[in-house]
Amino acid sequence: MVTKEDLANAILDLKTSQKEIDVRWEKRHAKTEATVEKVSKQIEKVSKLIGNVSNNQGYIAEEFFYNSLSLNPSLNGINYDFTDKNASRKRNGIEDEFDILMVNGKDIAIIETKYKAHSTDIEKLVTKKLDNFKKLYPEYKDYSHHLALASFYINDDVKKEAKNNNVILLQRKGELIETI
Repeated sequence: MVTKEDLANAILDLKTSQKEIDVRWEKRHAKTEATVEKVSKQIEKVSKLIGNVSNNQGYIAEEFFYNSLSLNPSLNGINYDFTDKNASRKRNGIEDEFDILMVNGKDIAIIETKYKAHSTDIEKLVTKKLDNFKKLYPEYKDYSHHLALASFYINDDVKKEAKNNNVILLQRKGELIETI
């Protein structure tokens, strides 16, 4: 038969065991939190590094196409008087930047550059970028607007989307560019 003293001792043992378990859990929890914080910082560093690599690739593509178009300011059979890069403007709560603009007396080419083109780049150019350009640069309202996407890599889906939206594609070909 179990006595009151046996029960009291068992309860005391359980309380002592629970305290030991609580202490071990707190130590493990603190270690886990420290590990999670360390891993989070490492992930943040890697994300930043990847973002910088991606940005650098974009800058390389932009510089390549700007230099090429500046040397030969012609696009799709139209000659241009000048070429600008990184044109940005803010007006009436709208702000946007345009990678490359080419202008003559009656035509303006709006050229977005990407290291690797995606179909969504065409959609963004045709809708948001063109709409913002018209609002931000009303002095070009009577000009013929020509849209182009310049990229080192263009897959078939992008080519199809560009054709459907009358967007000129520029792709590197060796040290030259070609119009698709």
